[in-house]
Amino acid sequence: MAPKSDNTDAIVLRFVNEQNKPLNSQNVADALQKFNLKKTAIQKSLDTLADGGKISFKEYGKQKIYLARQDQFDIPNSEELNQMKDANAKLQEQLAEQKRAISEVEGEIKALQSNLTLEQIKEKDTKLRKEVKELEDKLEKLRGGVTLVKPEDRKIIEQMYSEKISQWRKRKRIFKDLWDTITENSPKDIKEFKVCWLLCYSSLWILPCSSLNNLLCYCRKSLGLNMMKMLV
Repeated sequence: MAPKSDNTDAIVLRFVNEQNKPLNSQNVADALQKFNLKKTAIQKSLDTLADGGKISFKEYGKQKIYLARQDQFDIPNSEELNQMKDANAKLQEQLAEQKRAISEVEGEIKALQSNLTLEQIKEKDTKLRKEVKELEDKLEKLRGGVTLVKPEDRKIIEQMYSEKISQWRKRKRIFKDLWDTITENSPKDIKEFKVCWLLCYSSLWILPCSSLNNLLCYCRKSLGLNMMKMLV
């Protein structure tokens, strides 16, 4: 519901005096939309206030510019202006100090928020103590010479390993027979032929592997020698 005419005049007059700058009816209408005032009502109030001498206006062609009456304001002299400037400068310094203080407090708050709470510290401490206890128990077993792998499990693994080695040797023999047949009458140098087909064929792979440890040691040695051959 729009305000009554007298209320509209009061709202418009207060706004014009508060702004204390040249305004047209559109400026006032845009600023007073929150009061549900239409532009026609605002234009009417501006004209009424101007006719009553409560505000000043000037015409520029078809447009009217409205301004608060300047005689209602106390105009400070030079000394008062200087005092106001000094007071403003002091207020600006105080404002800057307050901003710095706020920034420091915000930084401290941010740092505190990034830290763990007492409850979180207790939870983490309990978790770490549990992990340390488990590791200490495991270390104690290792120091005591406790066998971590059961004999039956070890036997199964060794059998699987032996089967795989047998399969590997069988396939190696098949490959060697095929390779000898293919390269027997080949005019090309065998070494170049191997490089061309990206083959790593070396008698170093033929070895007696009686245990997993022997195989691991051999693999490390063979890998190093083959890498050196590839670089030569």
